[in-house]
Amino acid sequence: MNEAVAAPPVGRLLGDLSPDPATDTGLFGAHRGPLTVTDNFAVLDDPVEQRDFTEYAEVDGLPLAESVLMVQGMYCAACADTVECALQDLPGVKSAQVHAATRRLTVRWDPAVTRISSLAQVVGETGYRLLPMQQALSISERLRETRRALWRLFVAGFCAMQVMMYALPAYVTEPGEIPADINQLLRWASWLLSLPVVFFASGPFFQSAWRDLKHGRVGMDTPVSIGILVSFLVSSAVVLDPTGPWGHEVWFDSLTMFVFFLLGGRYLELKARDRTAGALDSLMNRLPEVCERRKPDGVFEPVSARRLVVGDVVRVHAGQAFPADGEVLSTTATVDEALLTGESHPVTRKQGESVVAGSFNLAGPVEMGVQRLGRDTRFGQIVSLMEKASTEKPRLAVLADRIAAPFLVLVLLGAAVAGWYWWQIDHTKALAVAVAVLIVTCPCALSLATPAAMLTSAGALARRGILVRRLQAMETLSRINAVVFDKTGTLTHDRLSLGKVWLRDGVPREAALGQAAALAQVSLHPVSRALAAAGGELPSRAGGLLAFAEVNEVAGQGLRGELPDGRWLKLGSAAFCGVERNDTDGQAAPHAYLADNEGWAATFELSEGVREDAREAVQALRALGLETWLLSGDRDAAALWVGRAVGVDHVIAEASPERKLAEVMALQARGVRLAMVGDGLNDGPVLARADTSFALGHAAPLAQAQSDCVIQGGRVMDVAHTIVQARATMRIVKQNLMWAALYNAVSIPMALVGWMPPWLAGLGMAGSSLLVIVNALRLASKGPEAAVHTRESMVSVA
Repeated sequence: MNEAVAAPPVGRLLGDLSPDPATDTGLFGAHRGPLTVTDNFAVLDDPVEQRDFTEYAEVDGLPLAESVLMVQGMYCAACADTVECALQDLPGVKSAQVHAATRRLTVRWDPAVTRISSLAQVVGETGYRLLPMQQALSISERLRETRRALWRLFVAGFCAMQVMMYALPAYVTEPGEIPADINQLLRWASWLLSLPVVFFASGPFFQSAWRDLKHGRVGMDTPVSIGILVSFLVSSAVVLDPTGPWGHEVWFDSLTMFVFFLLGGRYLELKARDRTAGALDSLMNRLPEVCERRKPDGVFEPVSARRLVVGDVVRVHAGQAFPADGEVLSTTATVDEALLTGESHPVTRKQGESVVAGSFNLAGPVEMGVQRLGRDTRFGQIVSLMEKASTEKPRLAVLADRIAAPFLVLVLLGAAVAGWYWWQIDHTKALAVAVAVLIVTCPCALSLATPAAMLTSAGALARRGILVRRLQAMETLSRINAVVFDKTGTLTHDRLSLGKVWLRDGVPREAALGQAAALAQVSLHPVSRALAAAGGELPSRAGGLLAFAEVNEVAGQGLRGELPDGRWLKLGSAAFCGVERNDTDGQAAPHAYLADNEGWAATFELSEGVREDAREAVQALRALGLETWLLSGDRDAAALWVGRAVGVDHVIAEASPERKLAEVMALQARGVRLAMVGDGLNDGPVLARADTSFALGHAAPLAQAQSDCVIQGGRVMDVAHTIVQARATMRIVKQNLMWAALYNAVSIPMALVGWMPPWLAGLGMAGSSLLVIVNALRLASKGPEAAVHTRESMVSVA
């Protein structure tokens, strides 16, 4: 694919692809112009640029790419449908989905058949632009879009005020009081002032409507454009021929006010949409474009962050974000890791410790060795999770989009019928009624009702370190009646410490611990990590860490390693190792067993502590009316001890991954709608099976991949916060949908009977859309903590 990208066209478009260390900020740097629909999109095929917006994988042995891009020029659900239809039938395109509220496109395509530049060119021919989000969300692009919107709003507002001034005498005087020549002069003045409103301020409406009509579709700007055009043409005809068949009424005042209200509402929608999707936008712009890389002679040079490679040494100044995951080379670094934990308390990283991309350096210059870049970093994984959330369409939003398209056709038919009916009664009012019906029934509020609320909630949760991977989970979370917890690493700390060790006669402690550590280092289970850490602290590794020919892990049970000389070792539960439990098993502490060809070799006791907020979280969930369960693979004594400590309602212990899945299915069969909270590899099946699920930030990759929400900071209390936020979100969604339905139920009859002039229809349409977004923004203005604590207080008083 890359060889097909011709170097000369790309060079002519954006300059030489070879980086200039002093000035290069990537192919989409601020000093280079943005792409337009006539550009050569071959730049999108550059592999360096694709790292930021494309992931490659194999599905059934065939290569598949998934790209997330921003669609510029979109204003409604019909626009999203246009882009999707333009891409879905192209060779090599597996799927294409556009989220109307965030204007993000997720396209899955076969790199062996097509290229992303070809897809961008096709979309460009429909009148839209595909851009990487880093460019589309850049400060310069935001300012440019805001300036254009403000200029159009200013022109419409200024002209509308002047037109109203010239139209006022007609409203406050009796017929005949104003001389005919003066009245005609006022109309000509209004006509002249309406020209910039129609041909400049209304440009976006006409462009969008023409683009849709060229492709045989009806968009939300189509009825608006028809209303503007008809009002202007008929009013112009009246000015040219006051005694003609169109009567003596002119609507320049209604026309200009209508455009002003629409543009005002659209501008506020633009600002609100930026705030709604602000969590992802700020993430995308968090990494620096340029950083300082150390040359072989020790001098630092500025280079594009995209040109870094593993092993580079970079210098990060105070206030800058780290461009990659890496190791601190300076003595210390004071770092803000709110991106990962949701807390803004600074932490100190010493020399040799790790820092993550996207976290901020709060003190002096820090030197860092680059270890992971791009999608491999923790930052890249977070962005990937947020991208999926911002491009997913919740069920209610899909339903609203499906309703919007046929509804627009009915709007046009309804306006035509209303105009024809009123023409029989009073032809001077017929066009005014038709225009009012066209404008007032535009289903913008209906299309925005669900995504605006869900994206606002997702953004609010992201700011506190809770990443919502699937927006549909909001609806499911609001309806659950039980929460099921894993134990180790979820209700208890994932960091265990080694306690007592029991040994077989003749087995040295260091040898046993070294063998256990050698096996445990390949596993992410908390017990394995504790043993691996303890083995790494041995004063001597003689006879310790072994080299295994093969190591296999049985999820939830243990590990088996084959040595080159034919011997084997097992580490895990007593049943897995084939040994009898020790008398120490009556205690609640977790135990791990080591066995070899000769049988039992050692028993390791590990200490674990309940998370500080676990009991508070369980109490908060019970105050919300939810049942709580503890589902653990650990022994009865350990699981019951933790269950009593945190106060859950039910405890199920000694559950293998298969039994965990069976228990969850049994609860669902009884009508229980449950959320699963886990962090281990063995939790993957139940996280996928549960109605909705949470994974803690330190969870195994499989657990995160199967979950709907990822709690970056590992706080159990965030489960309750998310449920409260989900319930508030669905209340807002229902309010928005009810308002959209009520608005249409009241406004359409008023427009049909002629009680709503076009300017009032425009005000109503803009106001309804704005009300939906402002109502959704309430979800971001007040955190869920207050609601949780209020519920707890009410329960305690009762």
